Amino acid sequence: MSEAARTVERESMEFDVVVVGAGPAGLSAACRLMQQATDADQELSVCVVEKGSEVGAHILSGAVIEPRALEELFPDWRERGAPLTTAVTEDQIYLLKDDQSALRIANPLTPKTMHNEGNYIASLGNLCRWLAEQAEALGVEIFPGFAATEVLFNPDGSVKGIATGDMGIGHDGQPKDSFMPGMELHAKYTLFTEGCRGQLGKQLTKHFSLNKDADPQHYGIGIKELWDIDPAKHQPGLVLHGAGWPLDKDTNGGFFLYHADNCQVVVGLIIDLNYSNPWLSPFDELQRMKHHPLFKKFLEGGKRVSYGARAIAKGGFNSLPKMSMPGALLLGCDAGTLNFAKIKGTHTAMKSGMLGAEAVFGALSQGDEGGRDLTTFGENFQASWLYDELFRSRNFGPALHRFGTVLGGAFNFIDQNIFGGKIPLTLHDTRNDYAELKPASEYAQIHYPKPDGKLSFDKLSSVFLSNTNHEEDQPCHLQLKDPDIPLQENLQVWSEPAQRYCPAGVYEIVEGDNGKRFQINAQNCLHCKTCDIKDPLQNIKWVAPEGGGGPNYPNM
Repeated sequence: MSEAARTVERESMEFDVVVVGAGPAGLSAACRLMQQATDADQELSVCVVEKGSEVGAHILSGAVIEPRALEELFPDWRERGAPLTTAVTEDQIYLLKDDQSALRIANPLTPKTMHNEGNYIASLGNLCRWLAEQAEALGVEIFPGFAATEVLFNPDGSVKGIATGDMGIGHDGQPKDSFMPGMELHAKYTLFTEGCRGQLGKQLTKHFSLNKDADPQHYGIGIKELWDIDPAKHQPGLVLHGAGWPLDKDTNGGFFLYHADNCQVVVGLIIDLNYSNPWLSPFDELQRMKHHPLFKKFLEGGKRVSYGARAIAKGGFNSLPKMSMPGALLLGCDAGTLNFAKIKGTHTAMKSGMLGAEAVFGALSQGDEGGRDLTTFGENFQASWLYDELFRSRNFGPALHRFGTVLGGAFNFIDQNIFGGKIPLTLHDTRNDYAELKPASEYAQIHYPKPDGKLSFDKLSSVFLSNTNHEEDQPCHLQLKDPDIPLQENLQVWSEPAQRYCPAGVYEIVEGDNGKRFQINAQNCLHCKTCDIKDPLQNIKWVAPEGGGGPNYPNM
């Protein structure tokens, strides 16, 4: 709560269930709640709050979508017009040996989890917009443009709901003429589905010690571009995945290129955020990667039409926290349900949301007044295909981190294709990603090629394509716990890596009349959360800016 709001009484609204975040988990939960209420002829009030200016504005994913959860939620999704129309027709997997050559890996030699028969190339943002339409038709209230910034608690310590952020606070922390205090949304149960590294999910995990029995969560940064290409080069349904160049042997990650509909392709690079070289720039690695002949043959002569980036929770099964707490559930990528072995998190997020909805409705339908720790969720989760799928992929990420791309890939082939993911041992990865960064003095500086404006581009022109916008006169939402650390420690030891790991040019070291200063260009922020994750001294805290701010992704 801002200082201005402390003197203003906030209005409140009461609901049976409040859902935080209109992503696949939150919207699936809302739909499933109302489906059950309809079937039981029971009144139920459900609302969804979304910090983006509209549903889908902040949604970014590859995305190849496995429809398993969608089939369960809406068996007639085709008749309803769900935007999954481009079926995968072919998988191609490559190891890039250098900037010119590529070795294609035969499909039988790749882990089964990398095969995409029966899946669809789609815009996850558009799928969420469609899910929102289904939810509203069922009676769900959706409030876009409102950022949930505070968890509210009952006197007994259970979660009471959330408060949305104040609007119209100036950079100096004082209310402007446009000031509007946030709203309190109270609920019997609150579902937190903010996506990877959710602000409130992070707080709740610490408050309730939800991760005390789990490995540290691990992350990647995914950077994606949408291109219009020459129709003669377009192969709808073709999926390319791979690893290798431009990343070195100590940096894990992989690329994707998907041929969607309307003569468009999506191209991107995922880099694990446990990398050690502070000179590495994920953004610039993607830009030079596109000059490889494997990508150039599709992109040359085309036009880049959108750009975005988002952190990915990829710790998987071993990093899952306890997902229930008094009065609330933590679901989807807020909890880390992505299956990294498949590089897919949509179907798993949807299923976790549906399981959460079933646990909540089961309690409410028996007269529960809320505030309990719904341990039935954990029981239902362990009995579900979601648990089984995540358990089978538990070794995938740790194997790559421990053994590298080649040997780790061989381990994963044996684990997935021979043992079906049930090899009788569990690998663990217990080092935090930020702790892996080594001093800049241990590496030669990376000099990236200058962008040519045809295949490769700079950060600012890229941010422009994300339609990112923030109200400039507001408190900075990228908070430094100690404002001296960037220059006194990060710059000295790691050459201030925020300048490079941020894919939007938010952080700069600026030379002025009085020497160097650390500048934060918060208006550029894509809300990817990479800074919150990778800062080596955990000095940067990402909090939600005014609702409606941030990227406005079309068709991403």
